[in-house]
Amino acid sequence: MKLRSLLTLALLAGLTFPLSAEQKPLRVLVVAGGCCHDYANQKEFLKKGIEARVNATVEVAYDPTKSTKPLFELFKNPDWGKNYDVVVHDECAADITDQAYVANIVNAHKNGLPAVNLHCAMHSYRWGNYREPVKAGADNASWFEMLGLQSTGHGPQQPIAITYTDKDSPIVKGLADWTTVNEELYNNVQILTAKTLAQGTQKVPERKDKKGNVTPAQEVTAVVVWTNEFGPKKTRIFSTTIGHNNATVEDARYLDLVARGLLWSVGKLEADGKASAGFGK
Repeated sequence: MKLRSLLTLALLAGLTFPLSAEQKPLRVLVVAGGCCHDYANQKEFLKKGIEARVNATVEVAYDPTKSTKPLFELFKNPDWGKNYDVVVHDECAADITDQAYVANIVNAHKNGLPAVNLHCAMHSYRWGNYREPVKAGADNASWFEMLGLQSTGHGPQQPIAITYTDKDSPIVKGLADWTTVNEELYNNVQILTAKTLAQGTQKVPERKDKKGNVTPAQEVTAVVVWTNEFGPKKTRIFSTTIGHNNATVEDARYLDLVARGLLWSVGKLEADGKASAGFGK
């Protein structure tokens, strides 16, 4: 008997069929804390912004220290990532140099845990001569290799004009170029395996040092949004160097970008830039 006939008979008999189970929320961890930023508020902007855009439950690991050495107990366990689908790194940990501790973090991503990296995460977990281009496989290269791009510093706080360069990427498809409030443009020491999605251009005014030496005004451009595939499992990694000031972190344009990057990292973003069924809001 044809399937349509069977369904008709079933309906006439009053039989019903169970609906598919509701999609479980993504398990997201936001790691925040450290020097130079208002993480107390920014972690909340991220949690609310992600949960408003994505079918996700966001847990926060927060260290209120204002130093460059925020420590997170969960990273001391090699299996720290097993309870999460994706981790948002928003820590500023420039002087954390415990290689075993950092290896625990990096190995979780190498073994398949997606990551979203924001702003000062790019200037974390570094040691040795990190201001020079690191060499593949060097003991101070693993964090930069996970990111896919090496950055070591930034210029003054001035607005950054963001231009999306890969219009076909679902992460930025349909998003309009925009200009931030005062932000820090991070340098690009070297692009390792990153795929560029956006560039930022900043007009840096003339500067005079204490000795009277003058640096002329200039326009500086750097990669500010990118993706990477890391390790043997080609773990998806999304990063943006934007996100210093609260006005930026709570800006809907910024949160839209972060949410899309997060969905892409877990394979739940469609080609048109919309969340896969059950994962959007």
